[in-house]
Amino acid sequence: MLVTAAPLAAADEPTVTSAGPDAVGVTIYRAPERDADTAMNLDWLEGYALITETRTVDIPAGAATIRFEGVAGGMLPESALVTGLPSGVREKNLDADLLSARNLYARAYGRPVILRRHSGKDGKGTVTEERAVIRSAPDGAAIVQTKNGFEIADCGRGISDALVYTELPQGLSAKPTLSVRTESAAAQRATIKLSYLAWGFDWQTNYVVRLNPETGKAGLTAWVTLASSDPTSFANASTAVVGGKLDREDAREEREAQDGDLVLRCYLRPRVPAPTVVPPPPMPAPAPMMMNEMADIVVTAQRRADSVQAAPVAVIEEGLGDLKLYRVPMPTTVAANAQKQVAMHNLEAVKFRIWHTADLLPDLDENASIKLRTRNRKEDGLGVALPGGPVAVFEPYGADLLLVGKGGMRDYAVNEDVEFRLSGSPQVHVAVSETKSGDHWTDYEAKVTNANPWPVQFEGSLRLNDGEKLLRPTASLPRKFGRPTWTVSVPANGEATLRYRVTDPD
Repeated sequence: MLVTAAPLAAADEPTVTSAGPDAVGVTIYRAPERDADTAMNLDWLEGYALITETRTVDIPAGAATIRFEGVAGGMLPESALVTGLPSGVREKNLDADLLSARNLYARAYGRPVILRRHSGKDGKGTVTEERAVIRSAPDGAAIVQTKNGFEIADCGRGISDALVYTELPQGLSAKPTLSVRTESAAAQRATIKLSYLAWGFDWQTNYVVRLNPETGKAGLTAWVTLASSDPTSFANASTAVVGGKLDREDAREEREAQDGDLVLRCYLRPRVPAPTVVPPPPMPAPAPMMMNEMADIVVTAQRRADSVQAAPVAVIEEGLGDLKLYRVPMPTTVAANAQKQVAMHNLEAVKFRIWHTADLLPDLDENASIKLRTRNRKEDGLGVALPGGPVAVFEPYGADLLLVGKGGMRDYAVNEDVEFRLSGSPQVHVAVSETKSGDHWTDYEAKVTNANPWPVQFEGSLRLNDGEKLLRPTASLPRKFGRPTWTVSVPANGEATLRYRVTDPD
């Protein structure tokens, strides 16, 4: 919600209202504190977006206030940049609170309203009305004053109360609005560009991997998921997302966002009154939307190129310094309080190797983790930038595909070794036990059991503390990522064993 009130313009200063942009661009940045392989929290989006709007405004001669309606509700006003005005900007303000049940009640404190009462069961009996004055804040009970004194509205007694507001309190806006004050030597029509940052957005890449045991390859589909918790929709926007992590600090956590919901209580019994609001003048009709764009989750997989052929739509990768920018090649609507998916990659022959892994720690007794490994190059079916995100892996089971694991991966550039870490395998178990010990040494046995009717590749890393040494291993343990690593093929319905000694520091 918008919490900064704008001062009123001078009495003789004209006000010009721009109801909406002619064109808009939305570039979404990932939440800085969220790891790439961690899914978005749709209830609390902490990413942000760069919004760029183009507007045409008729500016009068002299000083004037220009109101830009329909900006993002999560706008960071200090970031707003307005260009194209003849004499620049003298002052800018994010206008007062948005219209909501809570703000309407709060702004009506001490003002007269109509107390509408429905008597009888379920409030369907006689309806009476009387004037009342709100005497409480929007937290707690709804205390009103009538000609008969003070009372708590909607507090049982077989009567259902509702508050009817006869007018819209000053300072409430039906749309998030930015106001600027400017001055022009002559009346003119200007094309203005408005750019600003807004929080409450985020994006991620979702990967679906379809393993094919017969070919040893996999299909990989990647979707870019755009999410917005902002109250403003941006229709037919030029949309892009930025991969990589940018450091950003702002005071959004310190700002108290006003809740739009109004929950009033009758003493200690929770009740939710249903205030009836006399609506403000009708809003302009929204831009036409395709039926599939009105859903909570919108999947944009293809667009109709002509009456016969359908062309696939996929985001286009572009460079942005050390970062990557992925542009949606067609206008798309970033809807308020919604998410949308756009195709990114659809690859059919990716060479994946399946590994079962574990860290060989003393007293380990757990299932091995599943990892899919490949190299991000064209020879292995990839050769594209892979932004981090959640991964779901499926395998064929008869005529169906069954989920075999879920996990995530970090960002990977072209030519990097790629690794998807999935959940544990119920068919491959790893145990490490102590078999013998003496002065400054301990013997261990690591055993891997495979219950699959096919062999699996296992990789176990040994973690040694400072000063410890590894002696007499029964298999070769070359170092990988700085650790001795046991790599072995575990036969179908079989097991593999490694024995080794660890000596303590002298």
